[in-house]
Amino acid sequence: MSNTYPKLHNAMWPGLVGKASQGGDEPDLSLDTMLELTAAAEVDGQKFEGIDYFLFHPHTDPDASEDELKAIADKIASYDLKVGSLVAPVWPGTVGGSSMGTGEDRDNFVLAVEKACRIAKVFNEHGVRQYGVIRIDSAEGVETWAQDPATGTEAIAETFRRAAQVAADHGERLAAEGEICWGGMHSWKDMLRLLEAVGMPETVGFQADLAHTYLYLLGYNSPENALLQEEHTDEEFWESYQQMTDALRPWTIDFHVAQNDGSVHGTGDHDKTGRHCPADDPAGKLDIVKCSSYWLEDAGQRGIQHICWDGCMFPNSTLQNPQTWNTILKTMIDVRDAHGWQ
Repeated sequence: MSNTYPKLHNAMWPGLVGKASQGGDEPDLSLDTMLELTAAAEVDGQKFEGIDYFLFHPHTDPDASEDELKAIADKIASYDLKVGSLVAPVWPGTVGGSSMGTGEDRDNFVLAVEKACRIAKVFNEHGVRQYGVIRIDSAEGVETWAQDPATGTEAIAETFRRAAQVAADHGERLAAEGEICWGGMHSWKDMLRLLEAVGMPETVGFQADLAHTYLYLLGYNSPENALLQEEHTDEEFWESYQQMTDALRPWTIDFHVAQNDGSVHGTGDHDKTGRHCPADDPAGKLDIVKCSSYWLEDAGQRGIQHICWDGCMFPNSTLQNPQTWNTILKTMIDVRDAHGWQ
């Protein structure tokens, strides 16, 4: 019998992040387009089972009415897809603001989480959403944080605690996605410090992404915390990978499958972060299935019920190629076959 969990999801935000609505050169891909591409993928009878969803324009108005949100839920369900994790619009220029900024910035950050929780409630009551978390980050760059790291981390932690109380009141959990571009979350060690400073493991955890965490090892934006040189042996890689995952896995409540070629990339308004590559990219550095095993150990006990592919900042030509999604889906199936659970 095949493994039942984790469910296999595709992310909707690659249709938006770094695209025209966020300062990029390529047009946005609509929610309908992303749903159609996701639903069309199939490997040996297996299809994607759900999506993870970005709660901002043009895919979603974070202030949409309940009826409008129910219509979106109906649309997603019509593709035989569920909704999993939701991305709260925490950044300046959306709803939110810097989690270590002014009082107004930090209030807006919490407001963004509150709006995400409202949408989650509608989706939950509709039935299209039955699991998943709400994704956040610090909404601040590394340079600003680095001017006073201790004060910055303390401020972020305080804002996260406020947001976590809102989430807990709605029965939700927050997952902080570690990326090298987010201040206070830009290295594995600073991410761990922040999670410990928040000190609410029942509500605030870590969202691990294979592409981003590989850059954690290499110490981009945080050379003092590098665990690995750019040129390294397989033995050195797995030793450092074990050290990083042993530290962050207990906090990990959401997981992104991805590939990385060891480089950074940014488009539009998005700062440079770990480059997401196609699953079969010949330049890819990661053994996706084996790397996933480190994060998915005991995943069900941490409440993880699904995994999501992240192809953030893929060019539209890649996103609109059906073979891209079949290859990705095959990789996701391989991960589940190797590390899934009943």
